[in-house]
Amino acid sequence: MNTLLASSFSLPGQQSKYIGKVREVISLENDLLVMIATDKLSAFDVVMPKGIPYKGQILNQIATHMMDATKDIVPNWLEATPDPSVAIGKRCEPFKVEMVIRGYLSGHAAREYKLGKRILCGVAMPDGMIENDPFPAPIITPATKAEEGHDEDISREEIIRQGIVSEADYIVLENYTRALFERGTQLAADKGLILVDTKYEFGKTADGTIVLIDEIHTPDSSRYFYQEGYAARQAKGETQKQLSKEFVRQWLIAHGFQGLEGQQIPEMSNAYIQEVSERYIELYEHITGKKFIKADVATIEKRIETNILSYLKKR
Repeated sequence: MNTLLASSFSLPGQQSKYIGKVREVISLENDLLVMIATDKLSAFDVVMPKGIPYKGQILNQIATHMMDATKDIVPNWLEATPDPSVAIGKRCEPFKVEMVIRGYLSGHAAREYKLGKRILCGVAMPDGMIENDPFPAPIITPATKAEEGHDEDISREEIIRQGIVSEADYIVLENYTRALFERGTQLAADKGLILVDTKYEFGKTADGTIVLIDEIHTPDSSRYFYQEGYAARQAKGETQKQLSKEFVRQWLIAHGFQGLEGQQIPEMSNAYIQEVSERYIELYEHITGKKFIKADVATIEKRIETNILSYLKKR
């Protein structure tokens, strides 16, 4: 299967290009940003060697679906999606933190909890919890945005003390994060899913407006459980049935990789890559309630370039 790992074209009025772990962001004249979702897969902040078919399309279409479903409570950067793997919108100055919010003791929080830690990012976690139990109320556990390497846990107090975000702006980010998580929880419940945890990223436009940027409620930024059978599995101490990138992380852990120095990335077979792609498609269909329509991948990069140029010409 053809996958997009990088683009090589330049656009009219292009000023700069940022290549992230899984996205490319092209800055154009007139404060426009073009975000291309590649098919790269990142886990433990390491990009895997092989792409996942349709992953970029899936992430982009879930993100734009969710941006539309939350724009009444939080303004966002999005203007248009001229290609299944592309979003275009307002240029913003990103805040250098990820607003992680957790409704359940899962993933990174659960791994820290098992090590005996009861404070995460300055927030207390109750004693006596077992993995995948709900917190009494959702907790916000921010992380710094690393240009390279691992993002780092950080507390609200440290963010403000270090001047990473002003206290006034941070209060807005917290309020938006809780409102988005509440909406995301309801949207997931309507589809028979539990939104376990997620992260949001924000930026500030030229006029000082704080807006939601990047992806939202995708399998790369969020963890979902199936609602049906959750309580029974939890009571029996069984693993929860989930839709998220966590199954890739668990596969990597089982094959001796957690992104630590000296560890080798295990080889992913074509069969396993196909399985990962199918899991991403499954989440898309569950969370959006729509049938996934595969875009033409015969010449992905050319398709993307053509669609962007067509949009910019009409704009």
